[in-house]
Amino acid sequence: MLVLFETAAGYALFKLLDESKLREVDNLYHDFNSPESAGRVVKLKHFEKFQDTTEALAATTAAVEGKISKSLKKVLKKHIDKELQDKLLVADAKLGSAIKEKFDLQCLSNTAVQELMRCIRSQLDSLITGLPKKEMTAMALGLAHSLSRYKLKFSPDKIDTMIVQAVSLLDDLDKELNNYIMRCREWYGWHFPELGKIITDNVTFVKTVKIIGTRDNTSSSDLSDILPEEVEERVKEAAEISMGTEISDDDIMNIQNLCDQVIEISNYRSQLYDYLRARMMAMAPNLTTLVGDLVGARLISHAGSLINLAKHPASTVQILGAEKALFRALKTKKDTPKYGLIYHAQLVGQSSTKNKGKMSRMLAAKAALATRVDALGEDGNFTLGAEHKAKLEARLRILEEGNLRRISGTAKAKAKFEKYQGTSEGQQYPAAADSTLPSTSKRKRLDSETKDTLNSTQDTPKQKKKKIKTEVGADFETPVEQEDSVNAADENGEIVKKKKKKKKVKQEVEEIKVEEVEIKLEEEVSPEKKKKKKKKHLEPQPEVVEEPVSEKKKKKKKKEIVEAEDE
Repeated sequence: MLVLFETAAGYALFKLLDESKLREVDNLYHDFNSPESAGRVVKLKHFEKFQDTTEALAATTAAVEGKISKSLKKVLKKHIDKELQDKLLVADAKLGSAIKEKFDLQCLSNTAVQELMRCIRSQLDSLITGLPKKEMTAMALGLAHSLSRYKLKFSPDKIDTMIVQAVSLLDDLDKELNNYIMRCREWYGWHFPELGKIITDNVTFVKTVKIIGTRDNTSSSDLSDILPEEVEERVKEAAEISMGTEISDDDIMNIQNLCDQVIEISNYRSQLYDYLRARMMAMAPNLTTLVGDLVGARLISHAGSLINLAKHPASTVQILGAEKALFRALKTKKDTPKYGLIYHAQLVGQSSTKNKGKMSRMLAAKAALATRVDALGEDGNFTLGAEHKAKLEARLRILEEGNLRRISGTAKAKAKFEKYQGTSEGQQYPAAADSTLPSTSKRKRLDSETKDTLNSTQDTPKQKKKKIKTEVGADFETPVEQEDSVNAADENGEIVKKKKKKKKVKQEVEEIKVEEVEIKLEEEVSPEKKKKKKKKHLEPQPEVVEEPVSEKKKKKKKKEIVEAEDE
């Protein structure tokens, strides 16, 4: 059984003398306490030394990727006999499977083999003869440096520090340009104040000042390359009637020097912006497509690097740049900010005020995915960013139209949506139609009762007056019924009067009974209404005034019935 051991200086093949040692792995380190005891367990069969660091790097990278290097192929072909050797102990399982496919040789890699490799490494200087320790150390150091460079995959297109510095310089240039232009406007405004109102563009204003100089030269100077004809005419007209003060040649010379500085800085800024846009498209194409080059560069600069930005979740990307507002809101227990640097993106700027928060949240989620693809992906295209941008634009269109929610395709979600928002075509039979009780509300019932009581109170005095009139027998106005009764009394005597009175009294008694029966039915059906009616009787309402009137009526009616029976 052979052992393949990989070192920084080359490949070593050891022969395992006692295979039973692999079964006692826990006590294997006791056999490697000294070089003599280690020689009893394993013995060096062959050592293939690397020629230089380049060959060592090629062999190591092949082993990392699970492939067989050229030098390893030579060693295995020379020193392994397929008929005699049945097994090969290998530290890496991927490398063992590659050797098995290539040479049809059974390879073994497990915890026991790993422990054996660890013990061999402890006594490597004594087991490998003819290789000085200094040379082994130098080879290991050179291989470590070369392998680390290979793993970094150094590429000038992936340097994010250039973007960080460029966007920081761009912001500084913007500040300086604003200060310089403001100073130039104020300085030249003392001499020609009307020019600042006519020309609003800063760079155009500076170029005009550079050409004109003093306002006396305005009529003779040619401004056609800078200004349109209409604006040029207005400038020349304003120069003739200007209210500014006179300045010397030294003053105008210093103002023109300031104009030269502003023009140079603006030209350099445009070149820097082109460089930044090209660098962003080379380094983070998907992020640039989504949020724009300036916003993407500021996000990378704020995070420190593209890798750091890729590690941030979408919620952090959304409020990146608004840390002060976030911590102030957390401290005062108020609403946290909805957006930071991402607010200046084109998609957020296009949305309305109420949809800016939603749009920034969705854009931050897609930007986090795009950043991870740019930082860790190998493809340099921007298809993912373009797809996400198209989806976000469609979503923004839906939000602006007012369709805030898309119904799912499932029937369950559709039914739930129709339950709350849809209108069903089918009509159901109302169960309240089966009830024979009056369905008037409490308020309407009270109003009707009060009206009845008021009508009854108004009718009672009229009836009294009528009765008084009939008893007295005066020549005042009398109703039709009483006239008929009087005429009947003259012809047939007093009997007709009594009959008519009896009929009227009977009708009134029957009406009172019917009302009492209806009240009893209502009390049996709704006990709650009964309680409410009791409360109503207790309260000072117009019903209190009605009760004595109704009782008097009843007493009078009873008296009339008794008198009629006596007669």
